[in-house]
Amino acid sequence: MLFDVIDSSTDQLVGFLMLLAATAIFVYYTVWTFVLPFLDDDKCIQKFFLPREYAIKIPVVLLIIGVTLIGVFISSVLIKTTNKKKKGKKQN
Repeated sequence: MLFDVIDSSTDQLVGFLMLLAATAIFVYYTVWTFVLPFLDDDKCIQKFFLPREYAIKIPVVLLIIGVTLIGVFISSVLIKTTNKKKKGKKQN
C-alpha cells in the first residue's frame, strides 16, 4: 500500500517535470522564432538565443533522429517476431 503511494507521487512528479520542461522549451522556441525577428539586434535579450538559422536546423535534426529511432525500433520488433515464428516452426 505504501509503495503504491510512493510510486504514484513519483509518477506525478516526473510528469510535472516533463510538462514543465516541454512548456519551457515551447515558450523559448516561440519567443525565438516569433518575437526576436521584430526586435533590434542590439537588444540584450538577443544574447540569450542562438542565431535564427538554428531555429530550423535543430528541429530538422531532431526530427530525423526521432524518425530514425522509430524505424530502428519497428525493425527490431519485426526481426524479433520473425525469429520467434521461425523457432516455433522448427520445434513443431
